[in-house]
Amino acid sequence: MLGGMSATEGSGSGHGGDTQNSDSADDLPTRKFGWSDMFLSPEDDPRFGEPPDLAGERATLVDYLRHYRLTLQLKCTDLDAEAMARRSVPPSNLSLLGLMRHMADVERYWFREVMAGQDAPRHYPRDSDDDDEFDGAVGDPEVVRQAWENWRQEIAFAEQFVEEAKDLDIRGSYDQGPENRGTIELREVMLHMIEEYARHCGHADLLRERIDGRVGQ
Repeated sequence: MLGGMSATEGSGSGHGGDTQNSDSADDLPTRKFGWSDMFLSPEDDPRFGEPPDLAGERATLVDYLRHYRLTLQLKCTDLDAEAMARRSVPPSNLSLLGLMRHMADVERYWFREVMAGQDAPRHYPRDSDDDDEFDGAVGDPEVVRQAWENWRQEIAFAEQFVEEAKDLDIRGSYDQGPENRGTIELREVMLHMIEEYARHCGHADLLRERIDGRVGQ
């Protein structure tokens, strides 16, 4: 997971065969990859530096989750509101802004509601006909500013909760319907969060490449 290669590197597929997209090849960004075209130099990359002390399960889970959170942040670096809200190919409603809004509510649900037992309504409500996390991710600077703020606040709460937890055996209660309710250990929540970020960082790789051709890291 610590490598600098994009999920798309080595795929052998190009933009020209995209039959779902009406854009011509001339409209697409130039694909760029390599150590000479990184988001940051290795010494400035916030995910690296001095090797962390990963002694123990908690430290390892904390470090892996931190790495993936920072990876999503890097994929959104230096983009304006329009670029953050730009969708992938139809019919998908995925965007980098949508992913950030989605992960704010995922963090909020698992750490505030499930583990801390708080009454924590979603930042971005959804029902059977609407998915506000993604459908409401529009290219408005204020919408983007609020998304960053919500995401960072939820991460800050989660990090503090994990730091103060007496151990990873503590349990929270979840209720997602009659067939999906019970209790869950903190360690499993953290593993789920790593899994969730890893999946969506793959989406973010493709979304960022579609915006300006940037791949890697």
